[in-house]
Amino acid sequence: MIREAGDRLAVEGAMTLPQASALLAAGAGAMAKDPAVFDLAAVSEVDSSAIAVVFAWMREAERQGKRFQIVNPPRDMLSLAAVYGVSDLLPLA
Repeated sequence: MIREAGDRLAVEGAMTLPQASALLAAGAGAMAKDPAVFDLAAVSEVDSSAIAVVFAWMREAERQGKRFQIVNPPRDMLSLAAVYGVSDLLPLA
């Protein structure tokens, strides 16, 4: 689901509603570095809950006093963000 990969946290598998709660907890617990950089290159599937998880990770990083970035977001995530009008809010590196 989430593993350390050098200076990044690699998210693997689906980011959909069934995984959202576990992803949220795993991501919040993995934010040891500043900035917290989440690499989404290995994400296989997204739905709208993926956007919610990313924003929850952003809030958690802020709470911990850390910068937060995502890299290699799936094209579907970017499309969903555009549909919802939140593209500018995504913390893309």
